[in-house]
Amino acid sequence: MGKLNVGLLGAGRMGAFHGESIATRIPETRLYAIADPYPGAAEGLADKLGSNIKTYTDPLEMMKDPNVDAVIIASPARTHADNVIAAARNGKAVFCEKPMAITLEEADRVLKVVQEMKVPLQVGFNRRFSKGFKSAHEEIVAGKIGTPQLLRSITRDPALGNPNIPEWTIFLETLIHDFDTLLYLNPGAKPIEVFVMADALVRPDFKENGLLDTAVVSIRFNNGAIGIAEANFQAVYGYDVRGEVFGSEGMLQMGSIRESNMTRYTKEGVSYDTCRYDQDLLFEAYVAELKSFVDAVKTNNPTAANGEDARSALLIARACIESYKLNQPVKIENGVLI
Repeated sequence: MGKLNVGLLGAGRMGAFHGESIATRIPETRLYAIADPYPGAAEGLADKLGSNIKTYTDPLEMMKDPNVDAVIIASPARTHADNVIAAARNGKAVFCEKPMAITLEEADRVLKVVQEMKVPLQVGFNRRFSKGFKSAHEEIVAGKIGTPQLLRSITRDPALGNPNIPEWTIFLETLIHDFDTLLYLNPGAKPIEVFVMADALVRPDFKENGLLDTAVVSIRFNNGAIGIAEANFQAVYGYDVRGEVFGSEGMLQMGSIRESNMTRYTKEGVSYDTCRYDQDLLFEAYVAELKSFVDAVKTNNPTAANGEDARSALLIARACIESYKLNQPVKIENGVLI
């Protein structure tokens, strides 16, 4: 196979980054087309990224293009499931930004179609491709810290911009990363109970609109381990993504908010600069996940974060929503909430 012709759906913030990676950072690919329903969006991004890039305002037309080998879906989260299904039905390999779906019913529909069409699917759980998290996973699999007992994953965004965001965003679009991270760092384990405490502490004036900007989630796994996932939408000191696994024979910590490994020592004290943007903090991981997807498509190997992984993380997110509504723990059995 020669260069992989990639069609990009979504010319927004994340789509633009992925488009640039396909166009300039991954030699095995060609950014063949961009689709975005917003007038002028696809054309504007295509002008920035190169010549001879086809543009569409109708995503379905791009997916029907026989020259498109694979589709990257970076459209709004609530459209992901339908777009994955459309791409799969047109025989395209699919990379989808998280979350793959919003409801478990949607997720099951996606998995059914992907299986029927026998197309590769990878979901954008970028922490699996961050060097520290990947190394921790490999050491846990190798048994270097024994049996995982306590796990923690943290996401703290540097600033809350527009607080008018879709309901349950903190679980479905932010903590979904942490849920996948905890599953990744506790290989083979299944969640059996979830309890959440959440509130609007950054912008309490928007709580009545459905905003939750702060949350702590506890998860009990069937191997006895206990995990904590934590999120806040306004960490004034920088973009904070970290993890920790405490095992029977040791502990691993991963993640950093540092802009570089430079530390400043002056009369004011000791300090260092911090990242304030996810595409700076996770730059290498964002590129590596796409490279991994391309390699899987070209070699016909399994993707590194598949649809089943996405459903597993979504299962915890949906349990969080029920736990918040009921103000009590929610049990999980055989992949369903009980």
